[in-house]
Amino acid sequence: MATPGEHIVELCKIHSISVEELAERSGLSFELIRRITENGHIPDLAPLLKISRALGVRLGTFLDDHEELGPVITRVGEAGETPRFITGLPNESQVKSKGHKGLIFKTLAAHKGGRHMEPFIVDIAVDAEQPKSSHEGEEFIYVLNGAVSIEYGADTHILGVGDSVYYDSIVPHRVRAIDGASARILAVIYAPV
Repeated sequence: MATPGEHIVELCKIHSISVEELAERSGLSFELIRRITENGHIPDLAPLLKISRALGVRLGTFLDDHEELGPVITRVGEAGETPRFITGLPNESQVKSKGHKGLIFKTLAAHKGGRHMEPFIVDIAVDAEQPKSSHEGEEFIYVLNGAVSIEYGADTHILGVGDSVYYDSIVPHRVRAIDGASARILAVIYAPV
């Protein structure tokens, strides 16, 4: 399974775009692009969306191994067997020791070709830390287990099992597990092409 960085390197070669050009087009730092493409660093969604826009591809391009044109069915027990990326990590040493899990994004439709939505099961560790992010598109979150706080702009909303929220992703936002326990959510991210 290729990493998002490996997909980005491949797309840069196809489009004859250097890392410097990609940084300029995406508005991201050269250092971040280099860490993603050379070191396998997996950033939060916002930088991946900016890179996808700069390369003229959808976000799912970085997550796919092959594409299915018909429906994609994910059976019980198959959902997110392998994390596609992890965010909200306080430091790299904890990633290497696997002592910290952050926010683990497990894709539900990686093989669906041409999709504009990205559905994920997201496990949120109690100690996960991430900055607020903003990006094009919309998000829908449904709480499966635990409780979460949704920081949206200047407001904070608390959601429990069965609660959901739908919002514009351009507003700075962040999701955190609360009450001293991890949480699990269904997150669907829509990013227009």
